[in-house]
Amino acid sequence: MIDLLLLGNGSMQPLPDRWLSSLMIRLGSDLILFDCGEGTQIAARSFGWGFKRIGAICISHHHADHIAGLPGILMCIANAGRREPVAIYGPRDIMRIVQNLLVICPRFPFELHVAELVDGDSGVILGDLNLRVIEVSQRGLPVLAWRFDLPRQPRFDRAAAETDGVPRNQWSALQKGHDVVVEGETIHASRYLGPPRPGISFGIVTDTRPSPRLVELMAGVDLLVSEATFLEDADLDKAIQVEHFVLSESCALARDAGAGSLMLTHFSAAYPDPLAYESTARSLFPHTEIGYSGWQTTLAFPNE
Repeated sequence: MIDLLLLGNGSMQPLPDRWLSSLMIRLGSDLILFDCGEGTQIAARSFGWGFKRIGAICISHHHADHIAGLPGILMCIANAGRREPVAIYGPRDIMRIVQNLLVICPRFPFELHVAELVDGDSGVILGDLNLRVIEVSQRGLPVLAWRFDLPRQPRFDRAAAETDGVPRNQWSALQKGHDVVVEGETIHASRYLGPPRPGISFGIVTDTRPSPRLVELMAGVDLLVSEATFLEDADLDKAIQVEHFVLSESCALARDAGAGSLMLTHFSAAYPDPLAYESTARSLFPHTEIGYSGWQTTLAFPNE
C-alpha cells in the first residue's frame, strides 16, 4: 500500500493558497519527498506526516520552484532527530546544485547521499519500491520523468508448507522466492508460490512537453501525476513556447498510456481556481482529479 499527499500544486511562484511543487509518498513507515519548492516545509507541517522518516528526496529538475526548498527541508529532517542517511536523486548536475544550495546549512547529523540519474536509469529507491526514469527536457534543461513500481509477492501456500512439515522460520524466505536447505534437503520455493500478482505503480511528469516516450514510460500505471500548467487550449502556443502541458494534453497522456487515474497539478498563477476545470478534465479522461494542497490518495494492491 502506498499513500500520496500533495503538498503544493503551484508553478513558478507561490500564492497565498497555493504552495509550490511538492508531493509526499508514504510506504510503510518510510517517506519519500518528490520535489520541494520554496516553503515546502511549511506545507508539510500543515498535514502532520512528519520529517524524521523522510529517507529519500527526488528532484525532477533544477528550477527553483522544484528545488529551492531543499535547505529548509533538510534542516527540518535534522531537527526532527533523524540520524539515518538521506538520499537525494536528481538529473544531471544535481550534485553541483545541491552543494551550492547547502552552503547556507553545510552540516547535518545524518549522511547525505546525492545520486545523479540519467536516461533509462532504474533501481530500488526505498524498501521494495522500484524507480525508473527517462530524461526529457525543458528549454535545454535536463528533466526527469519518473515511474515507481511496488511489486507484490506471489501468494504463499501456507497449507502445503505446513502439510510438508516445512519449518515456519523458513516460510519468509520461500515466500520471497528463495530456495532453502533444511537438514540437507533443498526445498524449492516454486512448490509453494502461486502465479505472479499485479503490483502498484504510479508516474510523475512535469515541466516538459508530451512525447511518445512518456506514453511508454507511464504505460499501465495505476496513477499518473501530471502537470497541467495551462488549463485552457487557448494557451497552447504559450505552453509550446515555455515547454509545459495544457490540460487536454495531460488527459491525452493518461488515456494513451492506459493509466488507471490522473491527478493534475503544477498550475499557473494565471488560473485562480483550478478546481473549476475538473468537469472539463473529466470529459476528456473520466478518472481525473484536480490536485490541491492536502489532496491525498491511497494505492492498494487489487483484491483477489
